[in-house]
Amino acid sequence: MKKVIVGMSGGVDSSVTAYLLKEQGYSVEGISFILYEARLKNTFTGCCSIEAINDARRTAEHIGVTHAAVDLRNEFIQKVIEPFIEAYSQGITPNPCILCNKYIKFPYLLKIADEKGADFIATGHYARVESGQGARVKGQGCLLKKGIDAKKDQSYVLYVLRQEELSRLKLPLGEKRKDDVREIARMLNLPAAKRPESQEICFIEDRNYFKFLEHLTEHREGPIIDVGTGNILGTHKGLHLYTIGQRKRLGIAKGRPLFVTRIDPSKNAIYVGPREAAMMKEFVVKDVNWLIDRNELFSLTHNASRIAHYEFRATVKVRSMMKDEPATVVVLSENKAKVIYDEPQWAPAPGQSTVFYDEDMVIGGGVIADLH
Repeated sequence: MKKVIVGMSGGVDSSVTAYLLKEQGYSVEGISFILYEARLKNTFTGCCSIEAINDARRTAEHIGVTHAAVDLRNEFIQKVIEPFIEAYSQGITPNPCILCNKYIKFPYLLKIADEKGADFIATGHYARVESGQGARVKGQGCLLKKGIDAKKDQSYVLYVLRQEELSRLKLPLGEKRKDDVREIARMLNLPAAKRPESQEICFIEDRNYFKFLEHLTEHREGPIIDVGTGNILGTHKGLHLYTIGQRKRLGIAKGRPLFVTRIDPSKNAIYVGPREAAMMKEFVVKDVNWLIDRNELFSLTHNASRIAHYEFRATVKVRSMMKDEPATVVVLSENKAKVIYDEPQWAPAPGQSTVFYDEDMVIGGGVIADLH
């Protein structure tokens, strides 16, 4: 019997994942990660809180699989919390869920699987992994694809995975819709059946990351500058309080809506302008992780003349919940590319992840470095 290690957060998705894999004949062991010290409050119901881990344990007992909790608080602080704080202090917009997937969740699931002699790992993400059969992927690798439920697709946050992880990853929810998953949980009377959705940033209560950062970053006031005229319109309270595209909490009144269009940490300055000034058509992406062989990228162009320019057509998204939009991707180096959208997009920001798609297949992705 093949063995699989399932990452169980206590929520409905990972609970149903464990159940489905058991029904498919796998030997299932659930693993929950203890990730952050503040979660020791029993009233906090976020993903991987003490209450959530207890829910995961109760679910494991309910469906008849083993369960264990692993303390990764030090690793989580070092790899996710500290980079998150540093990024915001520099006016950069990070995605901590992607950092967690890259440095914590999947590497440690794989490590535990190896220690326990398990064949596979699994999570409750809404995405699909398919065998590449040696084509369009690196070696005998796998393809990462969108989940069939467009409203729940989570392929965006998985672009950082390596072939080593994809080749051993089971994602049974990729072929299901959220309503069907909740119905399975209700039918089985799972403890997680009525559990609300996890919050966007799992280690921050009430989604109030400004409050979270308040005592963890240096507060240096600086100018708020009109991007069109260069005039100083007011004073900001610290770079960590602002992101590109933000309209609220600027503390200035000009008789028209103003949005953050640029953050300059070298000058400790915030630039603001009308909505159209926050629209962006092209930017550079660094730390690119390619999920298909680069030689196969050019088959996407359908135009041999573009091969010399290392360009290919794709659809691209810069936020998990946005629709991927048509663009040209210019490969600048092994891990660097430029995205040129057909039409300007709303408020891409340095630090945000950018993911490239060919229809439902993830080509690769990286982190926005520069805006042009």
